Amino acid sequence: MSPRASVQRVCLAYSGGLDTSVILRWLLEEYGCEVVAYCADVGQEEELSGLPEKAKETGAIDCRIRDLRGEFVRDFVFPAIQANAVYEGTYLLGTALARPLIAKHQIEVARETGCDAVAHGATGKGNDQVRFELAYRALAPEITVIAPWREWDLRSRRDCMSYAQKFDIPVSATLKKPYSMDRNLLHCSFEGGLLEDPWRAPDEEMFLLTQSAEKAPEVAAEVVVGFERGVPVSVDGESLGPVELMTRLNQLAGAHGVGRVDMVENRFVGLKCRGVYETPGGTVLHAAHRALESITLDREVMHERDRLSLRFAELVYNGFWYSPEMDFLRAAIDASQGNVTGEARVVLYKGGVQVSGRRSPVSLYSEELVTFEEDEGAYNQADATGFIRLQGLRLSGRKK
Repeated sequence: MSPRASVQRVCLAYSGGLDTSVILRWLLEEYGCEVVAYCADVGQEEELSGLPEKAKETGAIDCRIRDLRGEFVRDFVFPAIQANAVYEGTYLLGTALARPLIAKHQIEVARETGCDAVAHGATGKGNDQVRFELAYRALAPEITVIAPWREWDLRSRRDCMSYAQKFDIPVSATLKKPYSMDRNLLHCSFEGGLLEDPWRAPDEEMFLLTQSAEKAPEVAAEVVVGFERGVPVSVDGESLGPVELMTRLNQLAGAHGVGRVDMVENRFVGLKCRGVYETPGGTVLHAAHRALESITLDREVMHERDRLSLRFAELVYNGFWYSPEMDFLRAAIDASQGNVTGEARVVLYKGGVQVSGRRSPVSLYSEELVTFEEDEGAYNQADATGFIRLQGLRLSGRKK
């Protein structure tokens, strides 16, 4: 019996777009199986109300939609903020953080609906195939994984559109769209098409979450972000839930052109890829969190956490959210955040974020000790002589 013949029912990660609509039909034709469509709402703000009907018209026996926005921000975005996780110094991991959550609920839906296989629409060249499948392996190693882009003979967007036309699959895609896009509550990403030339500047009309710096307001805006144990909890003194907080900051920062990134990154599979990102609220949170840490984190704890931050970002990017090493890192980073409570004030202007203040009821900053004025004996400057002499012992014997 061929592997395809053994598959009876597949849970497909489904968006209703061109690729996953074609994949749904392709599974029916090539595997002869039943298909349960599953859609995760992580804040992409696409119209989801007609998705079940569309999936069933294409051949699905069921379509499940899950609102994961709160879980996404609370359990994935905020831990990354606590970790100060940035991949290759630039990428704030918007897509990478969403994939393990989407995969987790896909496995849950698969089990609830009696599926013996799962399928995704990631290509064989990108990171998402790794992120999805490592999550599947960690959460349900017994389940069969189908990756159509690594199996079928469709090789392009044009091929997919022809396939959709052949089977009367309703899709709104056209060949004119010059890039691919992924959006959630943390960011919007663009790659492929015209962006494959790393010298070509992105078109201004492409951006969805941010204004250009040229069109941003001439007057700067101040924003105060409050944290408890490193977790964002308020904006300008108003307590907000995770989704509301991200939405508010995305709107505020996006209006001032904050959060645009254009980079060439190293994919886990070995290719370099040019990506353009909009992460307005996330950019503000990273700046505010780092500012608050500057007065609440012990120096050595901060430096150790910073060493872990690079590894944390790498694990997220490469798809190892559900791994023993990530469990270890998350525990260590969470422990570092016990004192990170207070507020940071940032100024938004013409695409920039500038920290202008920070305060905390548990601040380690001592104005009495650092003052250049009379310190009443709190710090004996003469003590620095011995400190420097001891630090220089190993240097004074070096041969010139």
